[in-house]
Amino acid sequence: MTTQKIAETRGMWLGAIGVAIFSLTLPFTRMAVAELNPVFVALGRAVVAATLSAVLLWQMRAQWPDRQQLRGLLITALGVVVGFPVFSSIAMHYVPASHGAVVLGILPLATALFAAIRFHERPSLGFWIMALIGSGLVVAFALQQGGGSFHLADFALFAAVIAAAMGYAEGGRLSQTMGGQQVICWALVLSMPVLLPVTVWLGWRYGLQASAHAWLGFAYVSLFSMFIGFFFWYKGLAIGGIARVGQVQLIQPFLTLLGAALLVGENLTLSNVAFALAVILVVGIGRRMKIQR
Repeated sequence: MTTQKIAETRGMWLGAIGVAIFSLTLPFTRMAVAELNPVFVALGRAVVAATLSAVLLWQMRAQWPDRQQLRGLLITALGVVVGFPVFSSIAMHYVPASHGAVVLGILPLATALFAAIRFHERPSLGFWIMALIGSGLVVAFALQQGGGSFHLADFALFAAVIAAAMGYAEGGRLSQTMGGQQVICWALVLSMPVLLPVTVWLGWRYGLQASAHAWLGFAYVSLFSMFIGFFFWYKGLAIGGIARVGQVQLIQPFLTLLGAALLVGENLTLSNVAFALAVILVVGIGRRMKIQR
């Protein structure tokens, strides 16, 4: 096995761990926004993670990012610290986590597109065909579940997809020189001056009265979805390639469906399993397709 293949395989496994952590984001967000303001949940989780990030960066004695890195970090923050959490939290206030899961299934294709446009990765035709088939499967699943049409909250979810894909691609690229931990930590810390006062105001305006169940959901998305998961995810993207490792996300909707069934009691049907198996097969084939980096 060549050195590049070993790196890609390791990147895929690290990416898979990150995806497993991210897969529970929508169910836990659903738990939180049932009793807390959606935007407070979205920004508050970043404030908690930013506090932890500041401590970690201090312990690491991390150097301040240079001008080029700052630009990439701000793009990353706009995508994964602000954009995705806000849009997905709003959507979870109106639709089930299982609905959101299948719409987010197009995220791998969007991540590959950003990687190709922004960083000149060049996936082969076979790769694009597999990516389109996989994304088509999850979109077809979403339409089937929605009775042939999209819910209005789907537009928020599509915006979340664009934001996440942008943040994933930019952060994955930065991780090649900064390391996954520093990328997400700096993105969070740089966002803190804006997010903290807004979060405090939202907490004062809408209140913080909620059950332990809702706060458990908030704790998960703050500690795991917004912090720990990115350590694995960005490291995987850095060493395995953004477009290739990004395809691991195709299994995320179905892990989310399972999490939604276990955590919030949403139905898991036979068709869910059938689509999951089909997408996993497509990911396996796409994993073997050539990508020029």
